[in-house]
Amino acid sequence: MTASNIVLAGVAWCLGALLFFLLFSADPPDCYSPVTYVFECVAYLAAAMLCLRNWQSPQIVSGRNVWLGIGLGMLSYLIGNLLFGVWELVWKQDPTVSPGNMFFFLTYVGLSWGMILAVTTQRLNLELRQWLIVAGIGILGIVLAVLVSLPNSVPKTPVDNSRAAEQVAQTPAHPGDRAQRDRRGEQSPAPGWVVKLENTVVPLEGPVTLIYTVLDVALLIAAVTLLLAFWGGRFSQSWRMIAAAAISLYIADMGFNYAVNRSLEYDLSTRSSGRRRRRS
Repeated sequence: MTASNIVLAGVAWCLGALLFFLLFSADPPDCYSPVTYVFECVAYLAAAMLCLRNWQSPQIVSGRNVWLGIGLGMLSYLIGNLLFGVWELVWKQDPTVSPGNMFFFLTYVGLSWGMILAVTTQRLNLELRQWLIVAGIGILGIVLAVLVSLPNSVPKTPVDNSRAAEQVAQTPAHPGDRAQRDRRGEQSPAPGWVVKLENTVVPLEGPVTLIYTVLDVALLIAAVTLLLAFWGGRFSQSWRMIAAAAISLYIADMGFNYAVNRSLEYDLSTRSSGRRRRRS
């Protein structure tokens, strides 16, 4: 459990996940989704264990509660991912909203809390120029989040009348009723309470997306503040990596939102069958 061995194990795990994605994402086999869940869950479990180990150490420099917040954030994401995996792999559902979203929200809260404590507990005062940088990046983050969240206007294409009638006949009376069938059109093995829950939370997709956008911007601001506060300090290297990871999460979420609201919208408007959005 030395620092060098932990870093080597993390790099090896990342390279394995990257190679798996590059080799099999174009034409994914049946094992693709389960293996990606393994890569994700093991990484977040290891991160949570390391953070909680730091929290239990009385000699930790940055403050024990700092690592408690980050560790709880990693643990929350792990639980949310496991719940989403059960919904997707076991019950063959593709929900837009699930109980896992609550734990994804807690991830942002834990990470932001830990990073804010890292700055405030060390009594690090930013200069006016640094606060202006934080404010500027925060404004840019908000503008970018709004732009990528706006749906793209897609020109309507002519649809064959017989094909349209067939689609209408196959469309459930209530949008949430689609939860009763999996992506292949087969009867879903999900219990009745799962189907009922999905039908209930379908209207929450818009508010949930908005909450994610707000939390992404808040995490971006916390990460930039952390990056500037610890820049060039004695223990700055680890905090720079944590801030870079948080900023990468923001960029990934913005790219995901852009794909959903622009690229996928065009695909869905020109195809007879569509894909549901996955959040993890």
